[in-house]
Amino acid sequence: MQALQAKASEWSGVKQDDAFAIDDTNLFQKLGLQTFINLSTNFYTRVYDDEEEWFRSIFANSKKEDAIQNQYEFFVQRMGGPSLYSQRRGHPALIARHRPFPVTHQAAERWLHHMQQALDSTQDIDADSKLRMMNFFRHTAFFLVAGDELKSQNQQPSCKHGSSNQLPRKNF
Repeated sequence: MQALQAKASEWSGVKQDDAFAIDDTNLFQKLGLQTFINLSTNFYTRVYDDEEEWFRSIFANSKKEDAIQNQYEFFVQRMGGPSLYSQRRGHPALIARHRPFPVTHQAAERWLHHMQQALDSTQDIDADSKLRMMNFFRHTAFFLVAGDELKSQNQQPSCKHGSSNQLPRKNF
């Protein structure tokens, strides 16, 4: 697990302490549910309209509305709100849930491009919250890239990226 965290920090350029600074404040209380819904809607509108077919194809088997709901529920849960995602879908288990997809460096950078644009254009997200969130997203994206390497090794690491202060931190 530490090897994945180290790779995520190296590849993302974000230290673990900076990535998990989202735990230092309750972003859900600060920003509110509607802001997370707006962010996820803004993000997936960009993803589904992406000009790169290879990137759009990653999401081809998902309904946009379902992707939006999964994402905002995860964000709400991870950033201090109620456990909406876990109540509906179980533990986030990010690496396992992303296992079917090609989580490459190129895909991570494209995902982050859209997320940065979504953050920048979503109202009601202050600069400090944007920085905390983007550091978390960047580190998590490259954590998933590192986890993608485990596909051939058939391993399951624990995942702090999917944990929240409301969920017990367990190894999955």
